[in-house]
Formats: sequence, structure tokens, C-alpha cells
Amino acid sequence: MTDAEFFDACKKVLKRELVPAMGCTEPIAIAYASALARDALGEEVVSAEAVLSRNIIKNVKSVIVPHTGGLKGIAAAIAVGVVAGVAEKKLEAISDVTQEQIDALPEYMERVPVAIFCSESSFVFDLTVVLRGAKHWSRVRIVGKHTNVVSVERDGLSLHSCEIAETSERSDAVLTVEGILRFASQLSEEEGAELFGDQIELNMRIAEEGLRGDYGANIGKTLLSVGGTYCKERAYAAAASDARMSGCELPVVINSGSGNQGITSSVPVIVYARSHGISDLMLYRALAVSNLVTIHLKTGIGTLSAYCGAIAAGVGCAAGIAFLVDNTFRTVAHTIVNAVAINSGVICDGAKPSCAAKIASAIDAGLLGMEMILHGNQFYGGDGIVRKGVENTIAAIGCLAHDGMDGTDREIIRLMTEDC
Repeated sequence: MTDAEFFDACKKVLKRELVPAMGCTEPIAIAYASALARDALGEEVVSAEAVLSRNIIKNVKSVIVPHTGGLKGIAAAIAVGVVAGVAEKKLEAISDVTQEQIDALPEYMERVPVAIFCSESSFVFDLTVVLRGAKHWSRVRIVGKHTNVVSVERDGLSLHSCEIAETSERSDAVLTVEGILRFASQLSEEEGAELFGDQIELNMRIAEEGLRGDYGANIGKTLLSVGGTYCKERAYAAAASDARMSGCELPVVINSGSGNQGITSSVPVIVYARSHGISDLMLYRALAVSNLVTIHLKTGIGTLSAYCGAIAAGVGCAAGIAFLVDNTFRTVAHTIVNAVAINSGVICDGAKPSCAAKIASAIDAGLLGMEMILHGNQFYGGDGIVRKGVENTIAAIGCLAHDGMDGTDREIIRLMTEDC
């Protein structure tokens, strides 16, 4: 691959992964599927079914769905998608919901029963929504990632379909830490503004809202009151998650299908850059590093797993800040290795207010990893799961999370949903 082809490939990855979403992405994907199914049905809904992979159930169970008046869970996500969803907006399908529609949700949920089933699919991300009317029925299935619609049916007739095999896993094998740094160093200010302008605006807006309001466990506010090293970087990111996990009706730019990962990989870098008077160009380049390192780690881990995605994003944001401090391969690579050695193994037990605390911990571990190498200290190959070379260590994290923690994932979900 030539340098020009690699540069274009990195831009393509960023444009695909950094997209706006309203609310936690798993319930929003259900709402999106429900809006598609409603449009396909073409008549009043009298009952609904959802067949969901276990990780989707895990991530929808405890998080507030925006624009529902504080409702949680699968039935609420289906209801708001049917009542108010705009399918064309995909992960922003419920961004424009009227108060009248919100007020109608309790009556709708009382009237329309929802049956929920666990999928036995081999795909970690697999959701199907079935809507039934008096005369017809419709079915929508999404596999692999949050907007990847593989089938839309009405009365068994296909309105849309694509091969599931093409969607099972995202492949970003083109990425390496060395290549990411090369891409970032070549990025122009104009290209950076195009790629990261929305991420800076939207993710900082929800961070500021999280610090103003009363959301979740108020992790961000707590961090600001306590203080400490890199306090603002951790507090702003945690506050954004405080707000998002508690139903704040502001969108965020996601990373690897996750709003919390989008927040964690961007907000600390933005706060650090602004606190240190760093130019827009260098901020864009640092965001290229932080976002692409997060994506690189998540490629091996997978879209959903027992491994907390905020940990990968905390590594990414530390790599971005390390790039601003000393943009050498050695510093960035050892920051990544140190960081994953510190905090790998933090579990994902679904989307909920405590995600904000895990984000704060992930950022703290990442920045400790950076400070270690800046002071001449590092972990070496053979220290636990650390292998010689940053790419080998990243590959080991992928194996740990994707394969090694599969049993952990099943036990987490069993504990959360005993009847699943």
C-alpha cells in the first residue's frame, strides 16, 4: 500500500466510525430498527417482538433512553422508535421527538405488548424487531454493527437484504501505531476540521452539560471537587458520560459504535490542548492519533464484549496526549503498552451511570502510562500479558478480550438477566 493509499484508508476509517448518535447506541439501534419495521408494516402496531444477542440486552437494560421521559429498557426503545422514530436519521432516529409523542409513550406501552427473546446467533451484535398489525407483520434485522441492516421484510417478502457474511466483523488490519503517527503528522488543518469538527463541538457540549446538570452519580463534578493530576481531562469526560447515561438529549460523536468511547477518545485530548494553548492543527492531529489508536485496539476486541471499551479509549486518549507532549513513536508506543498493562480486564456490565467512573479510571491509567515513559519507566515483554512490541501487545489484548473473556461475558449477562 502506498502512502497515499494508506492516508486515504485512515480517512475512510475515521469517517465511517466517527458519526453522531443520540443516546446509548444499543437502544438507539433498537429504536432505529423499530422505525424501519413500522414503515415497512404500514399499519397500526398491535404487538412487538425483539430477538437480541445477549450483549445488546446487557447494554440496554439499565440505561435511560433519550426523549422518553426517563424510561429504560428494550420496550421503551421499541416504543419510541415506533411512535417517533425517523428511520432516515439512523443513530439519530429519535433526535426530534415532540412532548406530545413523549406523553403518548406510557399509554402506547400499556396497549402494545412486547415479547423479548435472547438470540442464539453466533454474532455478538444481532438484533431483530418484529411488529405485528391486524393484517400484516414486518421484520427488521441488524447484524455486526448498529446501522448494518441485513434484512427488511413485510409478510415474509423481502424489501431489503444483504449478505450477513459481509458484515460479521469490521476489519481495520491496515492500522498500525507507526502508520497512525505517520497519518497524523501529514494531516492538514482543513482535513482535520472536516474529520473532527463535529466531535469537538458535540462531545464538549455534552461534557459541559454534564458539569452543569445533575446526572447519574455526578462523577465529573466529584472529580472537579477533589482535584488532582489531570483532573479536568478526567472530569469533563466523566461528566459527558454522566449526562449521556442518564438520558441527556444531546448527541455525541461515537467511536467504534460507542458514545462513551467517542467521548473518552476525544474530550481529554481537547481539554488538554485547550489548557496548554495548543494550535487547532496539532489538536486535530492528536485526535487522529487518539481515535485511530482506539479503533486499532477495538478491532481485535470486537464491537461488544466483556472487556470495557472505555479502557481501549482511555489508551487512545493517552496516546493522543502523548503525541502532543512528545510526538515520537517511542513515547506513544510505550504509553500504549504501559496503559493496557495497568487497566486491562475491567469488565463491561452494560451501559449505566457507573460507566462514567470507568471512563475516569481508564483515562487515569492511560495518562499514568504516559507519565511512566516520560520519566524513563516502562513495562517489558513478559510482564503479564505485555509482549515485546506495541503491535504484539495490542494483538494480545484482542485475544484476551475477544476469546479469553467470552466465558466472563456469559456470566456477567447471566447475573444481570437471570431469566435470559
